[in-house]
Amino acid sequence: MSIELKQDCQYSLLVPTSMGVRLTPANGQPMHTNEMLRLQVTSAESNVASISSYLGLPVKVLTNFVKGSPISRLIKNNLKSRQMDFEGKDIDQGNPWGYRHQFNLADSGYGSRGPRVHNDRAGEVGRILNVKDFDLERIFGEEGVQIVHLSGLIAALSPDTGQFCLDIARAAKKYGTKISFDLNHRASFWEGRQQELSDIFKEIASVSDILIGNEEDFQLCLDIQGPEAGGQDITAKIDSFKEMIERVKATFPNASVFATTLREVVNANCHQWGAIMHENGNWHVVEPREIVVLDRIGGGDGFVGGMLYAILRGWEPEKWAQFGWASGALVTTLLTDYGQPADEEQIWSIWSGNARVRR
Repeated sequence: MSIELKQDCQYSLLVPTSMGVRLTPANGQPMHTNEMLRLQVTSAESNVASISSYLGLPVKVLTNFVKGSPISRLIKNNLKSRQMDFEGKDIDQGNPWGYRHQFNLADSGYGSRGPRVHNDRAGEVGRILNVKDFDLERIFGEEGVQIVHLSGLIAALSPDTGQFCLDIARAAKKYGTKISFDLNHRASFWEGRQQELSDIFKEIASVSDILIGNEEDFQLCLDIQGPEAGGQDITAKIDSFKEMIERVKATFPNASVFATTLREVVNANCHQWGAIMHENGNWHVVEPREIVVLDRIGGGDGFVGGMLYAILRGWEPEKWAQFGWASGALVTTLLTDYGQPADEEQIWSIWSGNARVRR
């Protein structure tokens, strides 16, 4: 195994996050024409952790809550239902214009009509995540964590959360916890903050063991030259993706695993889905193949979650990319944007292309 994990830990996976709720129109309809909405709890980082928690590994979430909020209660109940422990401060709302949990308005698209997602994050309680509200010595030194998964979404959410993620990365490094970092670039978060966030992202990347991102993420977050946009189908771009990852490896040599998903959209419900992973000099490529998509949102998180689960289980590296690919494909068949696998066999059946009924 190319990643040596810390043993005798209370938690396999730790995720700092800002929890919120997602509103999705029924039957694939657009948000602006629909009156029936489905409500679910969401965050990219808890999406990643769901693969491990549903498959029985101990997971912990670090976040903030709004004191007395029914949405906060919904979130806590949902995390418990996903077999996740959580820790976080209950923040006073302040007044009707004070703190709240984020809202994600997500039209999943249908056929030739692509998805549209609108994030309403005004007053988001996760923007004030602060390391002073968490005992990192206890979490990493006494409880113990095998992998902490950090996301660029949280690192870029505010100056407070950028420092929060840096402090977590430093504590993880001190105690021998492996660090996974999904760059997750969002242009609106970076506007007017390029130098500040570039410095934060590069420091986190320098101590990370696992780096994840698409070609845009690596270019915009870490200043790594990547493939040119357009002009080639996704399979033809694989060599240029490999060249980009080699450049990332040369710049951030502490990391031993680099991964990116490959996606070509035929229409909202049909994608070519693949993945590339590099570990300790070895390439593992999942050539893009067709998957049927109910809702694409969360598929990338499912890939990361499946890959981290496979690493935590100590499987051979070839299976990391395979299980990640199949976990991402699973999520695109669900109404939730996080995976809820029944067992490992369900995910491996997706990998093998076996959609036959099981009785």
